[in-house]
Amino acid sequence: MKAITRSLLVLVIAAGVAVAGCASTSGGLETVPAQEASDRIAETPGVVVLDIRTPQELQEGVIDGAVNIDFYEPDFAAQLELLDKDAPYVVYCRSGNRSAQAMELFSDLGFSDVTEIDGGIVQWTAEGFPLSNG
Repeated sequence: MKAITRSLLVLVIAAGVAVAGCASTSGGLETVPAQEASDRIAETPGVVVLDIRTPQELQEGVIDGAVNIDFYEPDFAAQLELLDKDAPYVVYCRSGNRSAQAMELFSDLGFSDVTEIDGGIVQWTAEGFPLSNG
C-alpha cells in the first residue's frame, strides 16, 4: 500500500512539474516557443545555451554553441550550482520534460534569467531551426 501511495505522489509531483513547464514562470524564469528562444539567443549578449540531454542524444545535433550538462548525471544540480546565477540562459532537452524539471531546480538555486524552449529540440527542429553537429 505504501508503494502505491508513493507512486501516486510521484505522479502528482511529476504532473505538476510538467504543467509548470507549459507556461511562463515568475522571477525571470520562463518557457517560450522556439521562435522566441531563437530571437533571445540571437539578441542577448552573453547568453548561454544549455543542452541538458545525454551524450547519446547530442549525436543527433545541438543548437550552435550549446554547452552540455547531462540532466541524468548524479551531480547535475552541483554542476548547475557552479554556473553564474545572474547570466542569461536558454535551456532545452529533447521534448521539454527534463527542461521543465530543471526550471524548478534553476528557481530553487536562485537563477535570475532562464528561458526554456517549449517542446525542446523536437519543437526547435520541427519549426525549421538549424542544428550543428553534436
